[in-house]
Amino acid sequence: MKVHIITIFPEYFEGIIKTGIIKIAQKKGVLDLRILNLRDFTDDPNHQVDDYPYGGGPGMIMKPEPIFRAVMQVKEENSKVILLSPQGKVFNQKMAFELSKLPHLIFICGRYKGVDGRVREYLCDWEISIGDYILSGGEAACAVILEAVVRLIKGVVGDYESIETDSFVSGLLDATYYTRPREFMGYKVPDVLLSGNHEEIRKWRRKSALLNTLKNRPDLLKTTILSEEDQKLLKEIEEELK
Repeated sequence: MKVHIITIFPEYFEGIIKTGIIKIAQKKGVLDLRILNLRDFTDDPNHQVDDYPYGGGPGMIMKPEPIFRAVMQVKEENSKVILLSPQGKVFNQKMAFELSKLPHLIFICGRYKGVDGRVREYLCDWEISIGDYILSGGEAACAVILEAVVRLIKGVVGDYESIETDSFVSGLLDATYYTRPREFMGYKVPDVLLSGNHEEIRKWRRKSALLNTLKNRPDLLKTTILSEEDQKLLKEIEEELK
């Protein structure tokens, strides 16, 4: 996968490029990541990339010319251009899977009050938000999306099966997991996980996933297709919580 990030703060990504899953993906040759400084694409002698909004009002708006120039310099036939914006569709795991299958992503990190509307209307394929809150710019959102997408590229994570059981993949949150020691400060690992009975362990983990979802994200239960076993386990949980 090829990724270009357009930003006025390229230094924001210096640590990200050299850390964790992003570093691994580049080292394995499955990610070609380039950072473009938007100020390099303006004719302004002071490298200004923003201006006052037409019609008045507070805040500054990012100008269209440097953004168009930056995108058109790297855009290819199979590229998808993404604007990070609080007005976009909210990012989720399904979207991460879709993006991970694409060959070339171009991220535009907005700043100030926003970007000129012509960028959204005529240049971008998608507009994405990471939640109902405001950040100072799109860099943090871009880092979140990049991490979520890159780890889904086959060959990046050593055990791909672990990804297939992540939260949201099945529509639910993931189960609770334990590791050694068997007992810590008097708190013990559930006996079923030490039993060696794979079917019982599978059921326990499914029930744990349902419990975590019910407690923390009950809204997901309304949109997830539950099997007969799931419905039975959910009733057990509801009885136990009474």
